[in-house]
Amino acid sequence: MSLLFSPFTLRSITLPNRIVVSPMCQYSATDGFANDWHLVHLGSRAVGGAGLVFTEAIAVVPEGRISPNDLGLWTDDQIAPLQRITSFITAQGSVPGIQLAHAGRKASLTHPWNGDRLLTPAEGGWQTVAPSAIPFSADKSTPVALSVTEIQQTIAAFVAATHRAVAAGFKVLELHGAHGYLIHEFLSPLSNTRTDEYGGSYENRTRFLLQMIEAVRAAWPQEYPLLLRISATDWTDGGWTIQDSERLAPLVQQLGVDLIDCSSGGNVLTPIPAGPSYQVPFAAAVRKMGVPTGAVGIIVTAQQAEDILTEGHADLIFMARELLRNPYFPLQAAAQLGDVEHPWPVQYERAKRKK
Repeated sequence: MSLLFSPFTLRSITLPNRIVVSPMCQYSATDGFANDWHLVHLGSRAVGGAGLVFTEAIAVVPEGRISPNDLGLWTDDQIAPLQRITSFITAQGSVPGIQLAHAGRKASLTHPWNGDRLLTPAEGGWQTVAPSAIPFSADKSTPVALSVTEIQQTIAAFVAATHRAVAAGFKVLELHGAHGYLIHEFLSPLSNTRTDEYGGSYENRTRFLLQMIEAVRAAWPQEYPLLLRISATDWTDGGWTIQDSERLAPLVQQLGVDLIDCSSGGNVLTPIPAGPSYQVPFAAAVRKMGVPTGAVGIIVTAQQAEDILTEGHADLIFMARELLRNPYFPLQAAAQLGDVEHPWPVQYERAKRKK
């Protein structure tokens, strides 16, 4: 058996293999509700054999959406459509995962195929919030700095969404602390210039995240894993660094985070030297701190994924665009790595062998 198709256990949950469907926004919801698109999109990746299937970033409050078409979990009415999806994923032998998020200053945008631009008031645009009143870019809105009371209310919204995630049937929860969204905005000195207990020093800038982890971990069943996605670096001087991420790893682990999903960038406009496996060194560096990690970023072949694992750089492989191109990548990758006994859906067995 290849390492890529070996099981991996976090708390009481055992993934059948190490391939993870990374959270990918679909911009296809209405009022935060999941629909048939989300069922087919996520369900087909489970049929394709991925071990863990994550939803897109699900907003914990309406104003935490990137666009009006993002999924949400701020009301109990949104649970039932997600239950339909988690039931299907589970029936295929995969594990359903949810990513909870708040877009912060990068909210109130149109979906990408409508220009990825700031919504006008006539289009239903809303006031964005952030740790400090610093816009992401000149063409985006200037956010309002959250008060301490509003910070605590935001944490409470994550907790409420966590309870709903349990009711919806999810078994793995990931907090989105990357890509320039609200948690990342607090971590980085480029977007956090507060002078109170949530800004300034490293301890203060990480306070929002650490308080959130503590609250969410208490609400999330102890037998279920809690993951954290981070941008391991801002890729620019004066920002969050890989050294900051290494320092963060044991802090969040002590509070109950079981694995860190290592991405990068997204908080400021700056060139990023993207290429195959370009973010894998971040996962490797954080893993050396004694915390399991997931690697992501232009991982497109079975052997590439296998090598990342066998070389000890990460524990899980998060894949995004390659799984958009090919939902059945895991089934094909297993054959390429010699795992001929890797199960296929019984409905597709006739295609497992070409003769």
